[in-house]
Amino acid sequence: MPPPQGPPPQMQWPRMDDPAGSMNRPLPDVVAPVPAPVPPVRADAPGGNDGRALRPGRMGPGGGRMGPEGGRTGRGRRAARSSPRRRRIRRTAILLATVLLSGSLGSYVWADTQLNREVDLSKIADRMPEGKGTNYLIVGSDSRVGLSEQARKDLHTGGSADAGRRTDSMILLHTGAHGTTMVSLPRDSWVTIPPYIRPDTGKHYPAAKNKLNAAFSFGGPDLLVRTIEQNTGLHVDHYTEIGFAGFVGIVNAIGGVPICLDKAVKDKKSGANLTKGCHTLDGRMALAFVRQRHQEAQGDLGRSQNQQKFLAALARKAAEPDTLLDPAKVYPTMSAGLGTLIVDEDTGLTNLTSLFKAMKGVTAGDGKRLNVPVSNLNLRTPKGSAVQWNEAKAKELFNELNDDRPVTVGEKG
Repeated sequence: MPPPQGPPPQMQWPRMDDPAGSMNRPLPDVVAPVPAPVPPVRADAPGGNDGRALRPGRMGPGGGRMGPEGGRTGRGRRAARSSPRRRRIRRTAILLATVLLSGSLGSYVWADTQLNREVDLSKIADRMPEGKGTNYLIVGSDSRVGLSEQARKDLHTGGSADAGRRTDSMILLHTGAHGTTMVSLPRDSWVTIPPYIRPDTGKHYPAAKNKLNAAFSFGGPDLLVRTIEQNTGLHVDHYTEIGFAGFVGIVNAIGGVPICLDKAVKDKKSGANLTKGCHTLDGRMALAFVRQRHQEAQGDLGRSQNQQKFLAALARKAAEPDTLLDPAKVYPTMSAGLGTLIVDEDTGLTNLTSLFKAMKGVTAGDGKRLNVPVSNLNLRTPKGSAVQWNEAKAKELFNELNDDRPVTVGEKG
């Protein structure tokens, strides 16, 4: 191939304000690059040209590529100016996501290590076989741990901080193919407590009839789970228990829970004093509301309905974006809840999250709130007045839950 004749072509650099000025003179020893052909842009390509292909053109003033009719498209200049900006935005987004993810993971790990897993369901004897779906036993205890003397007075809890805890409420929550079903078990339910050994004395006791909350007093969570399983036929997959202090702390941490009442609520013993209508309950008022029963026509059954209603409202409020995305609310909420929360060894934050979503789902219509069917609210027993279940309807209800079938038994709360 013969050597090129003459000097190589030279590129001219235009001057923005004076195209005919001295800046248009050739620059020595500068070889003009040969522009690469520009491929057509497909109509479906991101950032395309509305389906029109871009054709190569000469360079116009300011570096903009000249269009087919000689007009400047300006795409080259916009691209040069916006590309670094897009890169900065992308880097910022990645950094922010990394920080948020690290914080979330750190919070998750911290919270998971704070769970008090003192209940070992695997060591409980005579368990019921597993059914379909998942069953949570939610226990509200009257533990005063974490409450000062003044707080116990303000909350109308009585007792002392070192007094043994008792069950104040018990709810079986079932999740499965047909949504969530919350079934309250009155603490005065007349049931058969299976044989047990008192952990404090080592003394053996045979099976006997008693109130349901006596099982917790005699043998703690283990005996309570055994008693509920053997009287319902349901297998308890997860156990969660929270005391008064944790309950109050959670409600206060999320800024209160809105709830509407169709009648006034006034109970001297619990301290509840609420008018008919809508309220935002703080921790003190919320505890008084879920504990009151003396003004309820159905006693414990009425209180159980209030407890289910409040728990669903609590879950709904805690799931709102302004709560979940606000660190000032999330961390106090977690700390307050973990302070008195007791779970079984197989329960982690993922299980608690599932439980939380299930409770929230009830308020969205994805589930039911029920009381166990009852035939007598004032059964006379050697242990005082008790609640007698309707055995036929209760059995049908628990069979439906065990088989994860649609629930047709029970009254809505």
